[in-house]
Amino acid sequence: MAYALITGASKGIGKAIAIELAKRKYNLILVARSEQLLQELANEMQLSYKVEVQYLAIDLSQPDAAMQVAGFVKQKNIALNVLVNNAGYGLWGKFEKIELAKQVNMIRLNNESLVSLTYCLLPFLKEQNEAYILNVASTTAYQAIPFMSVYAASKAFVVSFSRGLASELRGTGVSVSCLSPGSTNTFFMEVAGMNSKKLVDLSNKVAMSAEEVAAAGVAAMFNKKTEFIPGFSNKLTAYANNFLPKRLIELIAGNIYRV
Repeated sequence: MAYALITGASKGIGKAIAIELAKRKYNLILVARSEQLLQELANEMQLSYKVEVQYLAIDLSQPDAAMQVAGFVKQKNIALNVLVNNAGYGLWGKFEKIELAKQVNMIRLNNESLVSLTYCLLPFLKEQNEAYILNVASTTAYQAIPFMSVYAASKAFVVSFSRGLASELRGTGVSVSCLSPGSTNTFFMEVAGMNSKKLVDLSNKVAMSAEEVAAAGVAAMFNKKTEFIPGFSNKLTAYANNFLPKRLIELIAGNIYRV
């Protein structure tokens, strides 16, 4: 029976991706920190979509987390067909004013955890005739973002890593896709501490729903698209960065995200 493992699955885009895969009759392994939220979601999805749902409550920023997840998959003898690396968060503010430990932990979750999980779970994926990896980045990956400098850089890493790995794995039966959403109606801004009315108002004007992003991202993954940006305005903004001077882009972004 085909299984999909989704990290950061308890809410937002991760939850929406899990639901999208359940609609396609994939059994699920939900991974996040909150056991209560995972249990509630597992019960809800089993009833609604008639699929098997298992969950693992774990802090993926911990050094041995990826090995624990791989051990869980091995212990349960799960045939893993899909890995969705969605866990991650952002921080907003002046670099020197945000606590260093928080920024380093963000890098651990956004980058180190993603790489470790991919490394530890790739052998399970390669056992299948066809398997998929979906890494969730962000449109911030396509330019430097003042006042979110570390977050944007962490997502640029995800795009670059995904493209490189996709090329490495070509012909193995495992495809790698990278989904880069723009502003989305989730708890991202709240977690990032983005309490600026200007940012909130702007986000409300352009934000996609988590369900829209998930449906587009899952479709792109199954179509084996290496890199995908959902939403016309998001695509336009990302591609415009290829033609405008970087200094100008950074000035515009700095004015938008200024603390």
